[in-house]
Amino acid sequence: MALRIITADERLSASENKTSLAVFGPPGVGKTTLIKTLPADKAVCFDLEAGMKSVQDWRGPSVPIRSFPDFRDLVILIGGPDPAQHPGSYYGADYHAHVQREYAESGLEAFLKDRSIIFVDSITDLTRQAMAYAKQQPEAFSDRTGKPDVRGAYGLLGREVIQALKHLQHARGKTVIFVGVLEKVTDEYGASSWVPQMEGTKAGRELPGIVDQVISMQLFGKDVEGAWTLDETSADRRLVCKSGNPWGLPAKDRSGRLDMTEPPDLGALLAKIDGRSALTPPTSSSV
Repeated sequence: MALRIITADERLSASENKTSLAVFGPPGVGKTTLIKTLPADKAVCFDLEAGMKSVQDWRGPSVPIRSFPDFRDLVILIGGPDPAQHPGSYYGADYHAHVQREYAESGLEAFLKDRSIIFVDSITDLTRQAMAYAKQQPEAFSDRTGKPDVRGAYGLLGREVIQALKHLQHARGKTVIFVGVLEKVTDEYGASSWVPQMEGTKAGRELPGIVDQVISMQLFGKDVEGAWTLDETSADRRLVCKSGNPWGLPAKDRSGRLDMTEPPDLGALLAKIDGRSALTPPTSSSV
């Protein structure tokens, strides 16, 4: 029987409680180093950037990912089969069983089961890998001429990435953190805005509706009154957590428990979202 009642106590239990976040920041602001504020015995980094050099002293494990199909297999191992999918399709029961057999000797499935925090670094590179995959599929070629069809490739890219993100979002008891690049875009009238850097428009447009929290990481200074102000020349990092912020940065707080800005400590941030004590005490490397 697929349907069941989840009580409030179950929903708030450690085994069921989870949060999904998208954290965007400009290159070099220190997005990857946020993983150092997460408990090494509970988190795993899905490393799509080969960018672990900046966090060599973090004692947690990572899984290097070089292609979108590899990422999709990991998502299927974590989330299990989707009962809404045809058994023979990706995310269906038959393909899930196939992936289990493929990784049976590696111990990967049992390892992922014990990790409650998935840190995806980065969703920007995930969409690039997905685009490389999409360009090789039949949908990326014209049925009439056989030539590459860019619109078909982008359409497949959007569908594949959104399906993977939603499947990961439904995984029980897994907090998922997507890290991505934030870039400043200036239009033809000279107006600037901050937007997530992702291949295609569908994934970037739908991501805020999939995750619980959207957060922008930026450099801040303080004005004469001691209030935080955006300052790209400063060394102080802050997490912008609420929409309608005065800097026009992408943000959304579904929990309603966060301030306009928070310190760059994901362990403390997750604890505040859940209304509990911090996962790990703040360290000098996290402020």
